[in-house]
Amino acid sequence: MAGKIDARLKELGITLPDAPAPAANYVPFVQTGDLLFVSGQISQGPDGLIKGRLGDSMDVATGADAARRCGLSLLAQARAALGGDLDRIVRVVKLGGFVNSTPDFTDQPKVINGCSDLMVEVLGDAGRHARAAVSAPALPLGVAVEIEAVFQVR
Repeated sequence: MAGKIDARLKELGITLPDAPAPAANYVPFVQTGDLLFVSGQISQGPDGLIKGRLGDSMDVATGADAARRCGLSLLAQARAALGGDLDRIVRVVKLGGFVNSTPDFTDQPKVINGCSDLMVEVLGDAGRHARAAVSAPALPLGVAVEIEAVFQVR
């Protein structure tokens, strides 16, 4: 039987991707007590990696969509960590967002809003969180965005 969060995803027409496998020597998530730490998820969609540099080859709207894709992967990793039961999420505690951008680009928060908005859209008030949105001169594999998360779970 699908839970409330799965029903909400269906209502929104959202299908989560498979939880991506780690690309290096780390684990995709670690749970300690009631906190679930999900490793940074890079921007990728059905057609592969979403690459680009904000302030250069990518605009804010496209960057926000890349961040939303990171959010989908974060939820997919949470689902894997929680044995398929997203209803075990109590709240999103914090997101850490990294934006591949030029030195003069200053709209990192608008880009990371793509993920933040998704969390609230799917989880309601439980999706509201603390956050960092910072610039990086480069990200792994040339992707536009990488986001990590901390969830409180039951």
